[in-house]
Parts: sequence; C-alpha cells; structure tokens
Amino acid sequence: MKIIDLEPGDERLTADVLPVLRELRPHLTEDLFREIYAEGHGQGLRFSAAFTDEGACAGVAGWRILVNTSTVRSLYVDDLVTTADARSTGVGRELISYLEQRARAAGCHILSLDSATHRTGAHRFYLRERLDIAAFHFARKLD
Repeated sequence: MKIIDLEPGDERLTADVLPVLRELRPHLTEDLFREIYAEGHGQGLRFSAAFTDEGACAGVAGWRILVNTSTVRSLYVDDLVTTADARSTGVGRELISYLEQRARAAGCHILSLDSATHRTGAHRFYLRERLDIAAFHFARKLD
C-alpha cells in the first residue's frame, strides 16, 4: 500500500478519491468537491489517499493542521474513510499511522477527529486504534 498527498487539480482527486470519499460524504458532487478543496486548501485542508499495489484507491483522509488555544497545535482529521470492500484489511490503521507521523513532523501534540454518533463501527475502530473520546461536539444548523 502507498499513501500519497494530493494537491488541488490532481486528476486522481475526482477519478479515485471522490468515489471513496462519497461512501462517507454522499452529498459531494465533483463540482462541490473541487470548490471545497480549492477554498479549503488555503485554510490548510489536505487529502491523503491509500492506494493498493494494484493502483486502486482503498482509503482517504482529509485533514489539516490547526493552531488554537485548546490544543495549541493539532492535526484534525476532517474525513477518514476506507472503501467497504477494504475495511478490516489494515487500510484505516495505515492512514491513522501516516497522519500521526505527519502530526509529529509538524510539531502537533494531538491528532483528533469527530465521528457522528450513529457510526458505531467507526467508534470501535477508533477505540482499537487507541484514540480516546475526549469531548462532545455541539452544533446548530443555520438555515
């Protein structure tokens, strides 16, 4: 498996990454994904993708480095998804390990992510990977 970082405009973003990302974020269209990455990249958003030896994209992580008063410097994972047929094959573990290495190299003290309350399978995975439940995340929809 090879994990690579993809810059905006890379054709693999829509050809390989988006179909995997849509397993977690089905609302994303090609245009919306391009817009989000174009704007988000300036705010630190990055995408890393895990490719099998055969060249198939098996997992994707969207992430960014954050500096704030609560964590000082952390790597926040916006998206972490493995294709349905690649789950429980080590792809998620490899992505977490890769992100942890990136975090350490960037001087981060914490790797964090949010996970929707209904994603119990993902929660089991995060707990197995020794991530702690450190906070509640509150939100209000704005119409």
